[in-house]
Amino acid sequence: MQHTPQPSFGIMTPPMHVGYHDILRVWHEADVIPEIEHAWLFDHLMPLGGDPNGPTFEGWTLLSALAAQTQRLRIGLLVTSNRFRPPALLAKIAATVDIVSGGRLDFGIGAGSRPSHPVARREYEAHGLPFDDFAHSVGSLAEACTVIRRLWTETEPFDFDGDYIHLTAALCSPKPMQRPHPPIIVGGRSAPVLRLVAEHADMWNIPGGDIDDATSRSALLDRYCNEIGRNPASITRSMHLPVSYEQPDRTREAIGTAIDAGFQHIVLGLSSPYPAHVAQWVAEELIATLRSHSGW
Repeated sequence: MQHTPQPSFGIMTPPMHVGYHDILRVWHEADVIPEIEHAWLFDHLMPLGGDPNGPTFEGWTLLSALAAQTQRLRIGLLVTSNRFRPPALLAKIAATVDIVSGGRLDFGIGAGSRPSHPVARREYEAHGLPFDDFAHSVGSLAEACTVIRRLWTETEPFDFDGDYIHLTAALCSPKPMQRPHPPIIVGGRSAPVLRLVAEHADMWNIPGGDIDDATSRSALLDRYCNEIGRNPASITRSMHLPVSYEQPDRTREAIGTAIDAGFQHIVLGLSSPYPAHVAQWVAEELIATLRSHSGW
């Protein structure tokens, strides 16, 4: 009989409209709660909601600080925009965070927001970042995944002359602590991104909300894996679900539905302001209650 892996649970603290010490408080609390196995930030440079001029921390800088302040949690960004940083620089940043964390980084990356998303798009214009079309962003993401993996694993400098990325004598030293490299999580739902997931990713993440769409996208990922001879079960399915403090039953129902659909890596999005002892509340009211009813 095939063994079904136990679901894992983590938290997401979007670093917008919130202070550093508020996030640190939640991560410190979660770090000593075994039921919470991972913790995440997002990668945006300006708020996605609320006051458009409100505070937002840069994700990788904040992640490095939190890596130094925690001991157990797997950590990462869900997910890094490949449009924000040159891939070789990103490989160096991620290797540094993996070392700071003692080998706890899960490396999340995606193509970046679509041009039709005006709230997200403005952060590119505000920071002087190019915003190419979606075909360009997917093609450059595929090359980025190749380059980043090579930088993490190859010991000699190499040249890379792709359609989007051009490197001369590229080398990442020191390497990440994890061997052969940190797990790679690719986020997205489009067919071109799912083809990329099949080739490059250890985990695939999708936002929750439409479980039927997520299930059909997962089946499409299975098909792409089979086409290239990869076992679909080798890619962990991850879903981000928003937490309702006022209606935990609704959140528990969404979690159960996602797990039943094959998503075994659950990221619970926490909105600010964070209630006191919110990580303990997540562990008791959401995770423990679900496990007692479901028998995981």
